[in-house]
Amino acid sequence: MDLKDKKQLQNCWKNHNFKESLRHALAGLACVWHEERNFRFDVFAATAVIILGVLLHLQLLEWLWLGWAIMSVLVSELWNTVLENVVDLVTQFHRHPLAKKAKDMASAAVLLNAVFAAIIGLSVLGFRLWQLLAK
Repeated sequence: MDLKDKKQLQNCWKNHNFKESLRHALAGLACVWHEERNFRFDVFAATAVIILGVLLHLQLLEWLWLGWAIMSVLVSELWNTVLENVVDLVTQFHRHPLAKKAKDMASAAVLLNAVFAAIIGLSVLGFRLWQLLAK
């Protein structure tokens, strides 16, 4: 395959404008929402944290910490799903020790991220709740 053919092949996979890129990104979000129970759980947990944060009148820095924690968990969940799908594609859904290892490690990354996000959430919201209850 010469260079011209490679460029034509690459161009058929490229988004040609922002609207097309956005449409594909939203399709990816819809896909992960419909297919991944853990992602839906994370979104519901994030919604509860946001509601609690509004009720507690958090400051900007507290919102930034919570926002970062929420987004990092959602993004790590997305990457975990991507890796699982690529592994399934490569192995054609056949069990393989390396496939299991890759999937387990990706899940561990999500777990570590979720634990850290929980620590941030407890630090921010717990402190605010303690202040409220101490009055």
